[in-house]
Amino acid sequence: MQHAREILRLSREKGMTGRAIAQSLSLSPTTVTKYLKQLEPVPWPLPEPGGEALLSQVLEKKKSPAPSARIEPDWDQVHRELQSHKGVTLLLLWEEYRETVQERGYSSSRFCLHYAAYKKRLKPSYRNTYTPGDRLFIDYAGSTVPIRDPKTGEVALEAQIFVAVLGFSNYVFAEATPSQDLSCWIGSHVRCFAFLGGVPALLVPDNLKSGITTPDLYEPLANETYRERTEHYSVAIFPARVRRPKDKAPGEQAVQLVTRWILAKLRKRTFFDLAELNRAIRLLLAELNTRPFKNGIPGSRQDLFLGKEKTALSPLPSTRYELARWKKAKVHIDYHVEVDRHFYSVPHALIHQEVRIRITESVVEVFHNGARVASHRKDPAPGRHTTLSAHMPESHLAVSGWSPERFLEWAGRVGKATRQVVEVLLSSRRHPQQAYRSCLGLLSLARKDSPSTLEQACRKALDLGVCSYREVRVLMESASSRKTSSDAPNSPPVQTHDNIRGARYYAALDNTKGNPPC
Repeated sequence: MQHAREILRLSREKGMTGRAIAQSLSLSPTTVTKYLKQLEPVPWPLPEPGGEALLSQVLEKKKSPAPSARIEPDWDQVHRELQSHKGVTLLLLWEEYRETVQERGYSSSRFCLHYAAYKKRLKPSYRNTYTPGDRLFIDYAGSTVPIRDPKTGEVALEAQIFVAVLGFSNYVFAEATPSQDLSCWIGSHVRCFAFLGGVPALLVPDNLKSGITTPDLYEPLANETYRERTEHYSVAIFPARVRRPKDKAPGEQAVQLVTRWILAKLRKRTFFDLAELNRAIRLLLAELNTRPFKNGIPGSRQDLFLGKEKTALSPLPSTRYELARWKKAKVHIDYHVEVDRHFYSVPHALIHQEVRIRITESVVEVFHNGARVASHRKDPAPGRHTTLSAHMPESHLAVSGWSPERFLEWAGRVGKATRQVVEVLLSSRRHPQQAYRSCLGLLSLARKDSPSTLEQACRKALDLGVCSYREVRVLMESASSRKTSSDAPNSPPVQTHDNIRGARYYAALDNTKGNPPC
């Protein structure tokens, strides 16, 4: 445009020839001649306003290519066919297009090239800008590092590489973990925040199952433990959309940097444990973060982080985060729930109800409708039960209170002989629990008759050496029947005569050891 205006001025005002104009402007005579011919219809001086627009219009008209003789496809229709019909390819659409237009159509390669250019215009890229301390992008590298067994040399573990990067300064954190499970995922976050010395406002993870249980475009659901951890650090989760790598472009770039400048350098080294690998990663990570920027940008990632972003991070919480797992469970018929093969009690009214369980290294907590209903110290013993008496119904509470000491205490309230009989019952079994029901039945006899009658029956049972529930019950029934018969008002008097055998008779029988006298 500047050359055209100057050529027009020198030609119209100064009357210079084309060769002289070319020599003055350091242009070729042929170029000046073409411009003079093209600018013939343009008046001089240029009209005001609109002169510049007229000059531009004349030049653009000349530059525009001649219309193509090829028939242009309906690119909107081509795009709709590819999107809406499974199995439709560009080759098939090109063949259908050529059947319609014959030789006036594009070749296959030109057809694909024009469609690619059309498709690029559909979704122009949006350049994201991030403020200091705003977002932390999180992902795992696709490459792994083998950890070998020091004895056999075989690969014992494929270490996963956790990568996180701040959006503003591109300050990178990386470490190796045994796997991508929940405990490793949360632990890497905790160590990343400690490495940064603060907490960003938003976390942008990929849709890893350990972090996002239900990916969704509008309302993705985060894992309960991951959500609880973000609440502890006062940070929000903003997961990237599924199959939308541009949502976490800094994270993808950080993974590429870690792969090229750390993992590639370690490819020839042999590691026998994770600690050794992480020490090597930390040294190369420091080199990566201090590497100067290219394209004339001053400083490095570390300079930008320390200078502008670190102060924008929120401070770390005063208390250390304790990893907690969550699970759902239904309360068993025995009002217990199972956690790691150990059983913990809940209030018996919640039988068959669904509860949520929070599990840490030291505590097991049970929640129902958002309220905590039980809390137990974690017990690693499998197959055992941890039961609180407050969770038991009254009938079970009574049974749970049975013990040898308690039965002896109950018997002692009745009398000394009754306590001795209970001691005999408890010691007569291999396990004291096997005598609990006999003791319970024995003590219940005091309610059926009276404690004094039970005490007398136990004293007699001790004399006779028949200490059992059945024998004591028979003795009590016998004593009760004799008492009833002696207390009867119309009972006949006892008769005495020579035919009644007494103590003397049986004494004589023992002495003679023969037939009784007539």
